Parts: sequence; C-alpha cells; structure tokens
Amino acid sequence: MGDGRYGIYMSSTSLVQLDRGENGVAIVTLTNPKVNALSSVLLAELEAVAKDLTDNAPGAVVITGGDRLFAAGADISEFGGPEDARRIGGAFRSALDAVAAIPRATIAAVSGFALGGGCELALACDFRIASTRAVFGQPEILLGIIPGGGGTQRLARLVGPAKAKNLIFTGRQVKAAEALAMGLADEVVEPDELMPRATELAAELAAGAVVAQALAKQAIDQGLSTDLATGLGIEQDLFEQVFRTEDSQIGVDSFLESGPGHANFVGR
Repeated sequence: MGDGRYGIYMSSTSLVQLDRGENGVAIVTLTNPKVNALSSVLLAELEAVAKDLTDNAPGAVVITGGDRLFAAGADISEFGGPEDARRIGGAFRSALDAVAAIPRATIAAVSGFALGGGCELALACDFRIASTRAVFGQPEILLGIIPGGGGTQRLARLVGPAKAKNLIFTGRQVKAAEALAMGLADEVVEPDELMPRATELAAELAAGAVVAQALAKQAIDQGLSTDLATGLGIEQDLFEQVFRTEDSQIGVDSFLESGPGHANFVGR
C-alpha cells in the first residue's frame, strides 16, 4: 500500500512506485535496492509511469528516491561495447524524455546521491528541491565515458556551458549548497523537511491553473530548442490556445470581479 501521508495508493511496479493523492499530487518513488541504480528494467518502468502521468495527468508530480538517496546512476553491470551503449542510451532518452514531457509541474525531491543518470533524472524535472545531504554529479568521465542520459544537454541549458563542462570534465561531485549557488538546485532544506516541502509546492501548483501551466511549460521547453523568432511564434500559438480553456474565462472573470488570486480553477 502507499504511504498514507501522500494520499491514496493507486499502483506500483517492482522498481517504480506511483501514489496518487487526493490533493492532486502524484508521488513517484524509485525502489531499486541498494542505490536505486537506473537499470534498463527500472527505466522501462519509469517510462511507463511517466506516460501514465501524461495520459492521466494529476495536478503536479514529485519524483524521489526515498530518504537515503535519489539515484546513484546507471547500472554499470549493463555496460559493454557500442551496441550496449546505444541500447542503454536509448532507454535513458526514452524514459527521461517521457518524464520531461509530463504536462504538469514535476519536482525532483533529492536526498543523498544524485549521480550520473540520477542527476540526469533530476535535470529532466522542472524543479529540484534538495536536502542538505544531497550530492549531485556527472562522474562518467571517471570511467572514461561521457553522460548519455541528457547530462551534456540539460545540464548546460540549466547552469550554462562553462559550469556544465567543469562538472562533466572533472567528474567532481557538488554538495547541496554549491548546487544551489550554481542553479542546479532550486531550494535546499533540512532532510526531514524535504518531502513536506516538495509536496507543499506540488499541492500549491496542483491547486492552480494546471492547463495554463502545461501550455507555459510547453512554450518554454520547445522555445529553448529553437531560435528566438520561432520561440516567440510558439508562444503566440499557445497564448491563443489558452484562451480556449475554461480556466482562462474563470481567471479573467475572477480578476475583473475580485482582483488577482481569487480564481477557483477547474483544470479545463
């Protein structure tokens, strides 16, 4: 059964557990002993969960590895030659692209190690809240390889190319305070505050205009992959689309009647 703190248990697989709460928050928990290694099996299950969260979107999503660690990286025992690299890289891309495509706010709640593929999973989320025990890194270079789950791309877009190159070229690990300073983490809290803070933020977002959030997320993410003029065109199209939603009418009417902050959105 799911943890009663987070609401009603809906489904679980052997390595990825999904709990959907009555507050509109879904909790995704990695459960692969001992270090939440991102094996091919786990990645396939994570992709399936992410697609379920896309087809049956909640209000917001929190992804965690539990109290002790987030995920210590790929399952190194699966590494071999170029053919294995292509297969493993493809599994990472499919799973993490599916996470990034969830049309709701996603929050990585990071405690302990988020290394290699674990860091890349956190990067695929919209926000990263870290406990003071969190440690981030892309240590692939220490094995004579490079990140293959989006690290060279999402990390550079988040913290800038120079900082990304520093982390990737050296393989060094950064603790929570440095991660916060460089923009890799958005917030740092004490360990016992991690899940309460992550679920608090998720519940706040879930109570808002989630359809507009989804369109804003789409505009930002698609715009980052193209030039400014094309990005502005994407924004204009989605700006028009959002006015077809019921929430837009509710929000405008509420503002005209009572000012900002009083709308009761319905998610349509």
